Parts: sequence; C-alpha cells; structure tokens
Amino acid sequence: MSEQAIAKKQEQVDSVVEKIQNASSMVVIDYLGLTVDEVTRLRKELREAGVEYRVIKNTIMRRALDTLGAEYHEEVFQGPTAVAFGGEEDAVAPARIIANFAKEAEAIDLKGGMLNGEILTKEEVQKIAALPNREGLLSMLLSVLQAPVRNVAYAVKAVADAKDEDAA
Repeated sequence: MSEQAIAKKQEQVDSVVEKIQNASSMVVIDYLGLTVDEVTRLRKELREAGVEYRVIKNTIMRRALDTLGAEYHEEVFQGPTAVAFGGEEDAVAPARIIANFAKEAEAIDLKGGMLNGEILTKEEVQKIAALPNREGLLSMLLSVLQAPVRNVAYAVKAVADAKDEDAA
C-alpha cells in the first residue's frame, strides 16, 4: 500500500476519533436491506435531531476505537456498518430515532453503541431508546418538585374552607 493511501486512511481514522470524542452517544447499526427511500427518511429524521449519520468501514471504526483505547465487542463491527453520532443536546436521540425507525423498517439491525464513553450492547441501546428526551425528563422533574408545593396549597385551602364553613 502506498504512503499516500496509508496517510488517507489515517486521516479517516483521525476524523472518526474526533467524532467519537465529540459525541455524547453513538449507535451502530446494520443497514443492509434498507431501500433508498428508507435511508433518505432515516437520514432526514436524524439530521433534524442534530444527529450525524455515516457509513464507516469496520476497519476504520476498529482503528479509531483502538486509538481511543475503547473496548468493543468484535461482532458489532461485522458486515455493513453505519454509525449515528449524538450531540450534547439529546444523547438519547440516535437510539430513540433508530429504534422507532426499526419498528417500521425491519431491515435495520441495532448492533450496539456507546453512551458517554461506556460500551452498550444491543439490548442496552434498546432500553436507552425507551427513555424520554431531555425536555420530557425536565418536565417530569418539574412535576415532582411542584407536588409538595401543590399539596401545601391544597392543605391551606382546605383549612381556609373549613374556617369559612365554621364562620357561616
């Protein structure tokens, strides 16, 4: 292999290393069997959520992960591989979008992933996909925080109503 080809491959590995380092999450899928329309729809959904989707050679992914010292399951990088890199805004977005898309496009096969540097199995990615997005979690938290205040307000109102009935 020529020095120019080796340099080009190293450039690709460096690019993937940078993507992995900047991503809060990563989902690896087998896309074989998807139609062009399905791939286009999937790419559009991911792009709208701020997720980058790329088809990457397995050797490039393995070398990038080796460069980072990350452990990975060898079977994840067998056959056709596409990777969705999630940003800081919504780390669950790649898993959620791909899992939902897989329900209608049976050709997608989740292989695994990574969340904040931790390697995930296929099953773990599916569990994460079931989590609500950031806004959903914040609204749940707000609801939990408001409950005690709401209960105090109801108690005060009940006491005030009781005093009004006694006065009447």
